[in-house]
Amino acid sequence: MPDLLRIANAGGYWGDDLTQFRRQIELGPVDVVTLDFLAEITMSIMQKQRARDPRAGFARDFVDQVEQALPLLIERGVKVVTNAGGVNPLALRGTLLDRVQQHGHTMEIAAVVGDDLMERLGEMVASGVALDHMDDGTAFAAIRDRVSSANAYYGAWPVVEALRAGAQIVVTGRCTDTGITLAPMIHAFGWAPDDWDRLAAGIVAGHIVECGAQSTGGNFTDWRRIRRFETIGYPLLEVSPDGSFVLTKHAGTGGAVTVRTVKEQLVYEMGDPRSYVTPDVIADFASAQLEQIGRDRVRVWGVRGRPAPPALKVSASYFDGWKASGTLIISAPAAAEKAQAFADLFWKRLGLEFEARHVELIGHSACWGPLAPPVDPPEVLLRLSVRDSDRAKIEAFSRLVPAVILSGPPGVAVTGGRPQAQEVVAYWPALIPRDRARPSLVTRDGERTLDWPTPLLAPVKPAALPRPTWPKAKGSARTVAVPLATLAHGRSGDKGDTCNIGVVARAPEIYPWLRKTLTAALVKRRFRGICRGNVERHETPNLWALNFLLHESLGGGGTVSLRLDAQGKTLAHALLAMEVRAPQALIDAAARADALDGAPTARAHGTDRDAGRPRRPAQRAARKAPRR
Repeated sequence: MPDLLRIANAGGYWGDDLTQFRRQIELGPVDVVTLDFLAEITMSIMQKQRARDPRAGFARDFVDQVEQALPLLIERGVKVVTNAGGVNPLALRGTLLDRVQQHGHTMEIAAVVGDDLMERLGEMVASGVALDHMDDGTAFAAIRDRVSSANAYYGAWPVVEALRAGAQIVVTGRCTDTGITLAPMIHAFGWAPDDWDRLAAGIVAGHIVECGAQSTGGNFTDWRRIRRFETIGYPLLEVSPDGSFVLTKHAGTGGAVTVRTVKEQLVYEMGDPRSYVTPDVIADFASAQLEQIGRDRVRVWGVRGRPAPPALKVSASYFDGWKASGTLIISAPAAAEKAQAFADLFWKRLGLEFEARHVELIGHSACWGPLAPPVDPPEVLLRLSVRDSDRAKIEAFSRLVPAVILSGPPGVAVTGGRPQAQEVVAYWPALIPRDRARPSLVTRDGERTLDWPTPLLAPVKPAALPRPTWPKAKGSARTVAVPLATLAHGRSGDKGDTCNIGVVARAPEIYPWLRKTLTAALVKRRFRGICRGNVERHETPNLWALNFLLHESLGGGGTVSLRLDAQGKTLAHALLAMEVRAPQALIDAAARADALDGAPTARAHGTDRDAGRPRRPAQRAARKAPRR
């Protein structure tokens, strides 16, 4: 058993920087590189590719990445785990083997298959597997004839078997983002299927690195403090056998690894922090402890886990009509007023009703909608969008967009031709018993079906958290009006039509005030006109954070949405821009904490660590706090 396992992430989505794969290997010692390529829309795109060509359906970019780094992979023996196989991991494996052979090398490459359920849907429904919508209970029969992809989410254990078989590269289909990171840990350290705490620690580590540079300064609220975005380093995990780990990056690269950058990634699309559900374990994010132990080095420990669920999640996609978007550029004076006039005349002239339509003024209020502050921009891009099951309506819309340029207010520029109708591929989540989606492993020795080693146990409630003791802010109690961003930072993302906004206090003194002030009701009022459902709030005191789930906020979410920001990526900053009144003492505490961001902290003693109490920074660290 090694004393330390180094796992580098080189990509968080299909389209991420292709150069990072080789860069993560050549800049320093690593044992494993992981790359995450998949999302719901990605699976649907790959399914269409395979329908046109049975040799397609995977991320071809990954083949090029392997070829460019092949000498280093051979020389250093670095293992690679990725879900780049998409809907055709066997084809990816074959392509990789051919490419490696062309360069005069041999390499064991394994494929994990069996997650693709498209050909088995009829069999499953006939045998009593419901596949009804896991969130709202809608019957699967409503969309059965329009399904274009259906894949079970696998976790770490099939990948563990591939590594045990000697594979240097493991390609999977719909393996979870966290599972591809957890698997090398299980393999290296021999963790058992019911070692819930260590497995949960691996899931937390995987969640931190799964989005690439988002944990090393990318998309960070305080972006002005981040140095050299152009050479940003991607994340590197240093994992110990007990499950604790350090997040860092290669020396000399840009970006930053601080407790704050890690916290922002932890709250990203976190859902219920006490119950982060995966096929391998249910992780309790509220148990994780974080500590800055050096420049660009954050230690994480103390993660707790509970038995994994008995079912696997199925991600299906189905055809749900058509949509199109057209744009016009409109200049000042009164650009926004003229744009709205154009929109009004357009809908009246078109004279059609749609299942959904949307108007956005890009440069004025497209991302934040009614929350955007009043501005008088020199120009706006008017974006008109529609969605409907009747393609003829979409075609009528497309013909009219360029036809109104000369018949409305002045100052309009041509921005392109007629919009194209696009298929809408909607997302359908469901649950399936584990034994109905057993994985298979393909190696040079052939194909074999695997059993799930995860024990099926009764659900366990999360343990009670220690009651933290929060320090009192010293200074004036006079209240001052400031943007929420003065006191907190955060990040947002999506889960279908739900926007997930995590808000993190800048200092421990601020958290009690944040908890009292930022209620679910207040957030609901803030997003009036955007959030049509209820707002849930989850408390995560160990991160000094609150996590909000804004249901029905993204126009249907994903590919169904007509919003420019269909994933709610900008809505955290719409919340942080909200004006609040807070004591001057809290504002001063935030400023002090800002100055110390990234500086190592003195090691906590006794129960302070477990209670989540802040650790006092050493005076020397305070004097030398780097500005990032």
